[in-house]
Amino acid sequence: MPSPVIKVEKVSKVFDRRIILDNIDMEINAGEIFGIIGASGSGKTTLLNIIIGFIKPETGDVMFRTEHLLDHKESHSFRSVFKYPDELKRIIGMAAQTPSFYTTLSVRENLDYFGTLYGLTKDTLKANTNTLINLMDLQGSEGRPGKNLSGGMQRRLDMACSLIHDPKILILDEPTADLDPLLRNHIWRLVRKINKRGTTIILASHHLSELELLCSRIAILKEGKVLAVGTPNEIKERFSKNEEIHLESFPGNYDKIADIKDKDVLKEIAKIEDKGTKLVIYTSKPEIVLNEIIKKLDQHKETIVDLKVTKPTLDEIFIMITESEKDKQEEQDEEKEEIKKKQSRK
Repeated sequence: MPSPVIKVEKVSKVFDRRIILDNIDMEINAGEIFGIIGASGSGKTTLLNIIIGFIKPETGDVMFRTEHLLDHKESHSFRSVFKYPDELKRIIGMAAQTPSFYTTLSVRENLDYFGTLYGLTKDTLKANTNTLINLMDLQGSEGRPGKNLSGGMQRRLDMACSLIHDPKILILDEPTADLDPLLRNHIWRLVRKINKRGTTIILASHHLSELELLCSRIAILKEGKVLAVGTPNEIKERFSKNEEIHLESFPGNYDKIADIKDKDVLKEIAKIEDKGTKLVIYTSKPEIVLNEIIKKLDQHKETIVDLKVTKPTLDEIFIMITESEKDKQEEQDEEKEEIKKKQSRK
């Protein structure tokens, strides 16, 4: 059974009369990598700051599990992040979008400084520092000032500073922002390493395709509301029953291949897209549609270069969800406008 370590309970936040977070409910389980995904301005950073107790919400609370209590299943083993900040600091670490280390201090000096803030003994601090320098691939750079490190190394140093007290929970806000694909992959590998050591990780990012392979569960945030929470596969199953047939053939006369006359087959096709270099067919019955496609390939003497059947990516699901929410909102706005017009006529 999943064991929650963080409970976000009906949290709402307003800035300048604008609703940033609207009645957020979610639980983060011990040992998982939990991703919060959404576009810029969706409320990700505000939510993370509330989880660490840095910002207070207008309504709701965030509860964390106190590790020294034996019965973790009882409600009394959870305490508010706002009422017990000192206990929270001992079990949680955070690396924000903007690095918090000191640029004029060296790698080791930064780790020493942040370690002393947590009251670590000299022996513990030395052991933790050496472990993190190796874990974060910072060997050979211990004496270099933070300002002389590359962007990727600065990000790793910032993560190391947030881990110096060996927290049970690590929060990362856009850990790969402004990094190239190679450095992003390096950071994601480090995230997996940290998680395998037993650390629960909560991260916010807009790199949906990468989080799909990384996270145990994800929450999709849109304009301050949680649209869905679950494993990547659960969210795909919930929001799309279709699978995708990706076909690449030669010479690639996709308009002829897509010209399907059979009504029984057509009713099983949600959409066909000619991508130029390949044909993508969306269907809930790929086995039926594939039979027809193979016939078309033979008929037009097309040679299969590549053929695969996949589920939609998280990027596609996110677009699908947000577009449907936008359509709903537009319908509601139109209904309200129509009601106003009727009332004005009376």
